[in-house]
Amino acid sequence: MHLDSRAAPACRVHGALVAMVACQVGLHACAQGVRLAAPLGVLATGRSAWSVGLVMAMFAVFPALLALPAGRLADRRGYHLPVRLAACCALAGTLLAAVTQNMFTLCAAAALTGAGSGFGMIAIGRSAGRLASNDGERLRVFSAIALAPAVAGLFGPMLAGVLIDLAGFSWAFLALALLPAATLLAAQAVPAEPPRPAPSPTARPASAWGLLRLAPFRRLLFVSWLVSVSWDVHGFGLPLLGVERGLSASALGGVLAAYAVASMSVRLLMPLVAARLARRTLLAGAMLLACAVFAAYPLLRSAWAMAACAAGLGIALGMVQPAIMATLHDVTPPERHGEALALRSMAIHASMAAMPLLFGVLGTAAGATALFWLMSAALGAGSLQAGRLRPRADR
Repeated sequence: MHLDSRAAPACRVHGALVAMVACQVGLHACAQGVRLAAPLGVLATGRSAWSVGLVMAMFAVFPALLALPAGRLADRRGYHLPVRLAACCALAGTLLAAVTQNMFTLCAAAALTGAGSGFGMIAIGRSAGRLASNDGERLRVFSAIALAPAVAGLFGPMLAGVLIDLAGFSWAFLALALLPAATLLAAQAVPAEPPRPAPSPTARPASAWGLLRLAPFRRLLFVSWLVSVSWDVHGFGLPLLGVERGLSASALGGVLAAYAVASMSVRLLMPLVAARLARRTLLAGAMLLACAVFAAYPLLRSAWAMAACAAGLGIALGMVQPAIMATLHDVTPPERHGEALALRSMAIHASMAAMPLLFGVLGTAAGATALFWLMSAALGAGSLQAGRLRPRADR
């Protein structure tokens, strides 16, 4: 049984997609649970906030460093080996932290679970695109895949937090270890890909950076980076705005909940949207909506108005993510999808590691309002680039 949607029945493709979503939920929920448990473990040992920052940096640094090898491995070996390696990394990290919680084991848990989530995201994203035989199907596939991080972001931290309170850190890490173990089982339901022909011994391997010569890929990478930065700006700047407006922690929690609910809801509705809008129109329109939201945020005073803005942002970014993934498969050569996803992963994780420092400097110097308006201007520029994207058939 091979991963080829043109020959496979619809029920087999659906089963493979469900298994891929389950695999990503397992890996991502494990990483998100450790993202909550590891900093709490560091603080429980009496260490400083700097130590917490070091642990949190491990979640972004290792996926960025290992992204290209992961992408090349996925291009060479298909789905199963990279996902098994990803699950084993996450399993090793959680089991290590379950034995003892010191600075070394918690850093290792963050690095290994972050790397596992990043490895898995690249392999799953590459193989998911191969389940679809046309643009509409591809967008529907990635809408389903995009639900996994949202579900995992709710389930992983909740599991970790409840078990830390009830039974302690060791039991919490042991429970999180069950998630990558479940990924190993779920991966068996994904069909194997046809073996890829071995390259000629005299053939010179192409550089992954050569993909940056493709103008559509450069545009898409810029759009993808902007989307990642906008999510980070929202997470960083919203508490600052909330404090300036005198909002309570529960009110800010409600604003973030409005974002999460809207983001998940629009991904469920993406199959209907995919049949009615061209993908570049969808991307450009969603970025313009996000641009308007960031421009309006600093003008608002009430929690209800901010929640409405957060819901608008959730709709915009919830639509953008599947469209980016589907377009990436269209603007890059099929045999190099893994490398393309790896470059995207490197850009996002490097941004996650570096941008909060820049946000801190800008927020201190100019305030949250300037940060939101700067992001609005950047998203407006990004919408112009998104509108210039063309599928291969149009070029």
